[in-house]
Amino acid sequence: MRRPCKRASLLVLLMKYKILFLASFLGLLAGCSQAIESAPTPLPPDYLPTVVAMTGQAAFATADALTSTVVPTETQAPVPTMEATLEFPSPTPTFAAGFTEFAQIRFVSPGPMSSLISPFVLQTILVAGEGERIQVDLLGEDGRVLQREIRKLTRNPAGTFQRFEISFEIRAVSEKGYIRISTKDDFGKIQALNTMPVLLYSVGNQQVTPPGNMIYDRVMVEGLKEKSEYYAGVVELKGRIWPFNDQPVIAELLTQEGTPLSSRILTFNGIDTQSFETTLPYKVTEPTPARLTFRQENPLYNVVDPELGKLIYVYTVEVILNP
Repeated sequence: MRRPCKRASLLVLLMKYKILFLASFLGLLAGCSQAIESAPTPLPPDYLPTVVAMTGQAAFATADALTSTVVPTETQAPVPTMEATLEFPSPTPTFAAGFTEFAQIRFVSPGPMSSLISPFVLQTILVAGEGERIQVDLLGEDGRVLQREIRKLTRNPAGTFQRFEISFEIRAVSEKGYIRISTKDDFGKIQALNTMPVLLYSVGNQQVTPPGNMIYDRVMVEGLKEKSEYYAGVVELKGRIWPFNDQPVIAELLTQEGTPLSSRILTFNGIDTQSFETTLPYKVTEPTPARLTFRQENPLYNVVDPELGKLIYVYTVEVILNP
């Protein structure tokens, strides 16, 4: 009677172990299933370089955005630029009565005695001559040409803004220099010439001054205008002149070909604006176009330009001479 009981107990124990083993096995399968489902999907072989590139682009974009919003501190002073903006002189120039005509060659920047290093920007408002050609020279203190530019420019009586970038080399640390601009008429003769004295430096900082009164012509003749007519063999002149230096001013009548018809030497005391009055006699047999010219030279030029000589200023007006 005892053996059947032992077998039954043994069977019951085996059934319990089977149930426990099956439960553990099912739990293990469930865990493996969850692990398999949560495993990441493998990346394509060319995906990693793409991710790196995209990340780099995002980094540059972020850097640009941050750079544009950085507020300069005292240690982050902005770098000065050499190019000057187009600004008219300030404070407003004051001048003697009558000097209200803008120069045909008007300097906007730099102004007189500006300290310049190479390269610098020259800004002007120019009325081209009838020949529609302008010449810009940077001269050393002895008159040698440091740089020259010739440019075609359509004539506009109201003036045309022109910008030039000027480079130069000097042997000394500094020297006085001159910016000289000239125009010609349709016969190839000088129609206007103006000069700006400056200081040239091989090293250092640039300091630009406003043009002040140099935006006006230095000659004012009462009642004179383009193609004014004169009769009876004499041109009467009365007005004011602002001399460039202590050299005499030559007033003359020239034919279209440049032949002198009459001339006068005008002397002045100092370089302040002064009045003058003179006459220029002439002889013609028929109405003759001529150019009334005022010119002054610079004695400091040791080098004489074959075309412009030592001229530092020229003012001309076309007139008609009648018998």
